[in-house]
Amino acid sequence: MAFSHETQDDTLEHFEAQGAPPLPASTDSGWVERAGARIWYASYGMGKPVILLHGGLGHSGNWGYQVPALLDAGHRVVVIDSRGHGRSTRDAQPYKYELMASDVLSVMDTLSLQQAALVGWSDGACVAMVLAMMAPERVAGVFFFGCNMDPSGTKEFVATPVIDRCFSRHRDDYARLSATPEEFDAFVAAVSEMMRTEPNYAANDLARIRVPVLIVQSEHDEFIKPEHAEYLARSIPGAQLRVLAGVSHFAPLQRPALFSEVMLDFVARVLL
Repeated sequence: MAFSHETQDDTLEHFEAQGAPPLPASTDSGWVERAGARIWYASYGMGKPVILLHGGLGHSGNWGYQVPALLDAGHRVVVIDSRGHGRSTRDAQPYKYELMASDVLSVMDTLSLQQAALVGWSDGACVAMVLAMMAPERVAGVFFFGCNMDPSGTKEFVATPVIDRCFSRHRDDYARLSATPEEFDAFVAAVSEMMRTEPNYAANDLARIRVPVLIVQSEHDEFIKPEHAEYLARSIPGAQLRVLAGVSHFAPLQRPALFSEVMLDFVARVLL
């Protein structure tokens, strides 16, 4: 299967074997030193900025289909490897969504980005929402795909071949990119510990969000309850809900064209 925006990889067999398409070359990439970590970022293009925040255990290269779509639409695109993920490092302090949101803010400051639209996938969606609570003036809007905002929103974990293939790719990529390539199992344990108890925001916390939010839920999401997505859309002022038919938690890889169409529509709306 050739790399293409029109790729359909519902089983993630292509992703497991080859990963997402490689990110374009960037003339503006590097690390931000913050709170015991070196946070890797790359910036592409010109125009109104969009920051892509990847999911837990992954890295920014998982956005290989979406970066070109945003560039073609005339946006500046910034990708960030969350602390301990991809090329970014971490120290011994526990993973916290608030800490990772502060990392994003530091990258924005380094790049002199006063405001950006945030597109978050899974853990990255939570990071985006937390940043919108922390610094709403810096966030033009949050595209919140495939995540929960309290522990009741997650399904009981059931392993599937699709999840196993994604995990296999994550393991290979971690060994290739990480400064600690032998520590994947400890990395998974540390991220999983965060996910057991976080995020844990109440309805009154969500009611204080004052930026445009689109809750995007896949029809077959393996991890997030559909009723939780509905609850988030009800609880966040002005939020909307969009359900993606026929895909799962891995929609940006499974049906890139479908995912990008919804993403581009939201970004265009909040970056007028």
